[in-house]
Amino acid sequence: MTPVAATAAPVNDVSTLTPSEQTSTELTAVERAQAEHWALTPQEWQRYRFLMQGIRGSISPTTLSPIEALGIHARDATERRHFAERWASLMLEDAERILAFQQAYDAAIDRLVGEQPLIDWTRLPVTEPRQPPLASTDRVLLFVRPACAPCEPVLARLLARLDTIAGLDIYLSGLAPGDEPAIRKWAVAQGVDPDWVRQRKVTLNFESGALASMVPGDVNLPYLLRRRGETLTPLAGSAL
Repeated sequence: MTPVAATAAPVNDVSTLTPSEQTSTELTAVERAQAEHWALTPQEWQRYRFLMQGIRGSISPTTLSPIEALGIHARDATERRHFAERWASLMLEDAERILAFQQAYDAAIDRLVGEQPLIDWTRLPVTEPRQPPLASTDRVLLFVRPACAPCEPVLARLLARLDTIAGLDIYLSGLAPGDEPAIRKWAVAQGVDPDWVRQRKVTLNFESGALASMVPGDVNLPYLLRRRGETLTPLAGSAL
């Protein structure tokens, strides 16, 4: 592809600049080098410099090229087409450079690595499949107390899942040990079906220090444990 010629004839010379744009045609050494880099005439660079001092410089990213700025502010269709074609040519040349480098990179990888895979999958750690929080053979131990606002929605979610687990063991604190009428009254108020209790799908227990014997330290209620076989594991309410 033929590069854009630095000596291309300008679409508009200095005589077409407005009085406000005709501040100076003199460019600094740096500006002359930049204009040559973009294949722009001194007059085109002067107009670009003027545009970037206004709204275009205020709202545009710093990566906006001089050719784009001049094309956006083209004064007629001919000028707009001129800068559009110049920008398209530069982009095509850049695409060719990128593709050529990618091909050289691919060839270098083939030479350096050959048939050897980039990643040795046999050396990666094996991740065990994540176990679901609750299995059908699990029992859940739920520690609650009466008049506990956070406890009630957790209990409701567990009761809704009774068909998917082995059972639910409720440990109620805050009641006198042995006060069975009180624990039954509480269970009925929470929607615990008496048939679940008779079938041992749900058990009602006085807490009586059971939680402290299973979990050292202070914990907040509600507190859940999962019993899987002989193993007890803390269970987050979000896992229900």
